[in-house]
Amino acid sequence: MAVTLEEAAWIEELAATYEDAQPEDILREALRRVPNITFACSFGAEDMVILDMLMSIDKQADVFYLDTNVLFPETYELIEQAVAKYGIPNLHQVLPKLTLAEQAAQYGDALWSRNPNQCCKIRKVEPLADFLAGYDGWITGIRREQAPTRRNAKVFEWDAKFNIVKVNPLVRWTEKDVWNYIVERGVPYNPLHDRNYPSIGCLHCTRPVKPGEDPRSGRWAGFDKTECGLHADQ
Repeated sequence: MAVTLEEAAWIEELAATYEDAQPEDILREALRRVPNITFACSFGAEDMVILDMLMSIDKQADVFYLDTNVLFPETYELIEQAVAKYGIPNLHQVLPKLTLAEQAAQYGDALWSRNPNQCCKIRKVEPLADFLAGYDGWITGIRREQAPTRRNAKVFEWDAKFNIVKVNPLVRWTEKDVWNYIVERGVPYNPLHDRNYPSIGCLHCTRPVKPGEDPRSGRWAGFDKTECGLHADQ
């Protein structure tokens, strides 16, 4: 379903109005203007910042995470810490339709090592599409600084891939902004960030980043791939 001209104009107006707004104000407006909205939380640094803000604004806000069944142990531990700290009563675990055993039976063992695009499609993109079909908007932690594929992201935009309003409250923030907030507010974060993992995905497809490398170079190393498909249109 394509966005109507009226909807497109409304989204562009919001994007222009809130381009220089504080993330908390963007979140408040998103919750007010798009009531049926959810937050995609990967429990990375950016998403922990948004979670902290969101829970202070509305404890009942809808939050979900994609559990590929192959997240790092540190990520699963952080999820438990976040729930203990914030409660997150409306937290949804979104799982793939195929278990790892079923995926191996259909596509062979360690699909991620041979065809990461197919693996991401099964374990991330398809589950996300199914979940977002029940919503009118979603909030993400993407920032323009993170990658060339994200440099044109807007605060409010129409996500043509999932036919939904997309809200990016930290889009203008730098990495320094993110970590200043975490330190100042005592926000829990994944200890892998302290081990040169600026971007944390699945266990088998994420490696530490070397000095001077692109922050997302540790994702799908050895493949011509920088996005899992969730934000590929940025």
